[in-house]
Amino acid sequence: MADYILEMRGITKVFPGVRALDDVSINVERGTVHALVGENGAGKSTLIKVLAGIYHPEEGEVYLDGVKTVFRTPNDSQHKGISVVHQEFKMSETLSVAENVFLGNLMYKGRVVDWKGMRVCADKMLRDLGVPMDVDVAVETLSVAQKQMVEICKAINRNCKVLIMDEPSATLTEKEQMLMFDTVRKLKASGVTVIYISHRMEEIFDLCDNVSVLRDGQHIATVPVASVTRDELVSLMVGRTVTNEYPRSSVQPGEVILEGRNITRKGVLHDISFQLRKGEVLGIAGLVGAGRTELARAILGIDKIDSGELLLHGKPVKMDSFRKAIANGLSLVPEDRKTQGLVQIATVSRNINMVNMDAAAHGFVMDDAKERKISAEYVQKLDISTPSVDTEAQYLSGGNQQKVVIAKWLLEDSEIVILDEPTRGIDVGAKSEIHNLIVSLVEQGKSVLMISSELPEVIGMSDRILVIHEGHLVGELHRGEASQKRIMSLCV
Repeated sequence: MADYILEMRGITKVFPGVRALDDVSINVERGTVHALVGENGAGKSTLIKVLAGIYHPEEGEVYLDGVKTVFRTPNDSQHKGISVVHQEFKMSETLSVAENVFLGNLMYKGRVVDWKGMRVCADKMLRDLGVPMDVDVAVETLSVAQKQMVEICKAINRNCKVLIMDEPSATLTEKEQMLMFDTVRKLKASGVTVIYISHRMEEIFDLCDNVSVLRDGQHIATVPVASVTRDELVSLMVGRTVTNEYPRSSVQPGEVILEGRNITRKGVLHDISFQLRKGEVLGIAGLVGAGRTELARAILGIDKIDSGELLLHGKPVKMDSFRKAIANGLSLVPEDRKTQGLVQIATVSRNINMVNMDAAAHGFVMDDAKERKISAEYVQKLDISTPSVDTEAQYLSGGNQQKVVIAKWLLEDSEIVILDEPTRGIDVGAKSEIHNLIVSLVEQGKSVLMISSELPEVIGMSDRILVIHEGHLVGELHRGEASQKRIMSLCV
């Protein structure tokens, strides 16, 4: 008989107009890494917040170590043994590593705070996880991966029985991901049960023992990872068979649309030259910090270059501002859609019409009815899941937010679309839809420059791939000759 450390029975959570969780029952075995997967909006975040004491369900019960337990507050949840490492870290950047590890849980000698004892304990925890660091330095000086390790130490420092990790690898380099995987395995070996949430299938199969699937707020299945294939798991998540994960356009790239010659920005980009053709997907690969996003920003005039030139349709053009780039037919779907691609508190309709407001204006006055009509067309065209075009963007799932950002530029009818991490943090179903959108763009004669940290995506979607290392263009691979091994050897 299985030894369950955590049992969720009939959990139901309702928000106005939305049944976020519908009679969800999931059991988690002690000492395992248990994956929780599902499309954006499936209910994963809501379930986490129920376990973390942030939300209180209308119906259902939670049993921890066989005892019926109610989590009234996040502190209550932590004291009872459940901790969460969120995507957005909950840290005080100006405090030291040791102070953050013991934040809200200070050690005392009598009535005096035991600063030395906390430093010793924090140092031991980090060394036990295989990531020693100076516990006296300010957290703001750490890398993302180091901050994550501090968050994990803070979590397990509270008598943690169940550690919930929400998209822990989303912002890590490949080397940092390997370190994080080792940390998860060490936690499991020490007796901590891990609930692991990720959209990356390879992580689920490499790291996890069991996997639970949520879809539309309902529990679809819980199965041993060893008993299910990737395609079967994807089908459970999206409710359909997803075929042709990386669709290809039959369009043959045409004439050169955009050319960069010797693009240089001191200390960032070094003498980079490239060509982008009509109807082409040009992929850009490289490790995080290699200069991929910086190249996109230089092309768009967001960052000024020190030397080099851009040619549009064979003629020199000066991109000295993003406004100028937009006027010349370029657009950007940025890496951080939440802060750079959308106005979160604005409606779906207003976000879609934000760049090309003339389409729905009479003179200097916006025609609200026309604005909604235009937005409704793009919501239908891109299959954006939203209660209405008047819903604020912040309430949409990640995949649907990304579609709103793309819709904005489709309305602008940009000739060149730059996509920076177009599928980061979105589920497999939405990824497939974004990939199909990319194909439709090139089939309309547009050109796409795509930056992605996911090598299978770069290889699967690109006609050519540029590889950047420390601001230098170190290689160009054509379709058919690219492989993960070949790209990685160039990346490093």
